Amino acid sequence: MTLSNQQKGYILSFIAVLAMSNVFIFSKAALNEINLFQFGVYWFGFAILWNLLYSIPGKKYRNIMKLKRKAYRALVIIGLLELIGTAFFFMAIKKVENPAIVSFLTNLTPVFVATFGILFLKERFNLLEALGFALAISGALIISYSKGKGIAEVFMDGTGYIIISCLAVSVAFIISKKFIKDIDPGVLAMNRVLFLFIFSIVLLIANDVSIAISWKAIYNLLLGSLLGPFLSAITNYSSLKYLEVSRVTIIASTKSLFVLVGAFMYFGVFPHPLQVTGGIITILGVILVITGKRILRKN
Repeated sequence: MTLSNQQKGYILSFIAVLAMSNVFIFSKAALNEINLFQFGVYWFGFAILWNLLYSIPGKKYRNIMKLKRKAYRALVIIGLLELIGTAFFFMAIKKVENPAIVSFLTNLTPVFVATFGILFLKERFNLLEALGFALAISGALIISYSKGKGIAEVFMDGTGYIIISCLAVSVAFIISKKFIKDIDPGVLAMNRVLFLFIFSIVLLIANDVSIAISWKAIYNLLLGSLLGPFLSAITNYSSLKYLEVSRVTIIASTKSLFVLVGAFMYFGVFPHPLQVTGGIITILGVILVITGKRILRKN
């Protein structure tokens, strides 16, 4: 059976979702034991190792030498944006008690990406796809709502960090899509972790923080860095070869459901029925986004 480019894109995107959903769990578990500077050094240091093990056998590093000047400039800009987005993301993870809440609020990213995609990449939705998009975002917002609290309390401490993170990641994603034919996904993934690793080293030294951490933290960092900065990054960037950037980020919004399950299993945090309802609405929305065009063609 031969897969179409669109099917390849959806498979890669869902692998990225499964990998990324575990990042919230393992990063929160590690950050419960160590500070943000130690976390960055180990998390992205391990990620460099995973990316090297992936890149060297396939000689993907040779692709760097073939890049044009515009592509090099794009790598620097993408690296800086990813640095800002990731730093504020983990600041939110550290600040907010339940990692599932952070994952729900990061579903603002598809809103920004879809808007930028329409403005700069000329992407378009048909009626069913637009309805699916609205459902996916509505479900994410319902999940984020805490019953009985006012609107100001829904956006708790750390929300500002998440919004900055979403904006930076969205712009980085748009630029990545624009250059995905020129820059290999492996190079994009390595570029991202190098920026973040160097930044973490500088902060660790500047704040005179010890490098020593527990073995339990190392276990969580090893697994989390394998799934997040490596597997999730590679598959996410690869999916951009086959799908519009807005579709990739809408599919990514389903990670909240997996984080709900993981948060319950790992931290004993049980989801509210309202969150489950929001999760179902999100799934329906993503299904419409994926199948909307096909349904209209059949009709």
